[in-house]
Amino acid sequence: MILKNTKIFSNQIEVCADDFAPATNKEKSNLVTLGENTSYWQDAWRRLKQNKIAMVSLVIIAIVFIFAIVGPLLSPYTYDQQVRGDENLFPCLKHPFGTDNLGRDLLVRTMIGSRISLLIGVGASVLVLVIGSIYGAISGLIGGKVDTVMMRIVEVIYSLPDMLVIILLRIVLNDPLQKAFDSGSFLGGLQILGPGIIAMFIVYGLLYWVGMARIVRGQVLQLKEMEFVNAARALGADNKRLIKKHLLPNCVGQLVVTTMLQIPSAIFTEAFLSFLGIGVSKPLASLGSLASEALNGISSYPYRLLFPAATISIIILAFNLFGDGLRDALDPRLK
Repeated sequence: MILKNTKIFSNQIEVCADDFAPATNKEKSNLVTLGENTSYWQDAWRRLKQNKIAMVSLVIIAIVFIFAIVGPLLSPYTYDQQVRGDENLFPCLKHPFGTDNLGRDLLVRTMIGSRISLLIGVGASVLVLVIGSIYGAISGLIGGKVDTVMMRIVEVIYSLPDMLVIILLRIVLNDPLQKAFDSGSFLGGLQILGPGIIAMFIVYGLLYWVGMARIVRGQVLQLKEMEFVNAARALGADNKRLIKKHLLPNCVGQLVVTTMLQIPSAIFTEAFLSFLGIGVSKPLASLGSLASEALNGISSYPYRLLFPAATISIIILAFNLFGDGLRDALDPRLK
């Protein structure tokens, strides 16, 4: 039995019986306990849920997708339907967003415009993701003179004015695309979008991937010197397998964030082109074309501009805020 104040060491350290008493509940609550093991994505999701702005943005994005995809299916009108006697109506129960000078319901046209914007934003971002990630991974992995030449090509492409290229392609491709549409070829199904949108996709495939390529190249330059890549090489993995199985999967955080932030950029580009009249073909509605049409009667019918402008602002803002939150959540340095 150890008695209180009994000295058992030569350096006069006192050990008391009270030192071996059970810990109180307060002392137990102050102990730091280890949490459960979590994966990278589970930990990122936990951090993302703590970001209230990002979660609100995610809810808004989900609502916009439902609005754009499901909404037109529930509407009693189509985007090109002209209702006689309902021309230039202000917002009412029959037409919550009002109608234009042809009697077309602006609510369903805004829904279709949102659908076009989301389709182009997601489609263009996926195109940029595929081309940029492959190009950047090859450049970073091979290195040397190949990397130098590939990066000089990127710098040349970076210097091209993208809007000017889109407009020039729109003019150059207008007649060939129209002939392809009229001939009933496989491009005939794209006639509803028009030459302007197809030209924009071509420009995204030619120009907009350079930012993604630079990001992936920087990540690959860091990863290819790590032990797991050297181990894969020692086991006989070729460059294709290294990129597919080891390098790109470890860049997925950067890929997701960059792709998410590319979506609002593509949406804004489409809206800008449609506003100028070189985007979607009539009578198909786009948020940019709706805003352009509203300028003719903005003093008498301001609601025509209010609803499409507010919709595109909400979409772009929500994607940007969610992209910022996703970047913070996927950053391993914040763990």
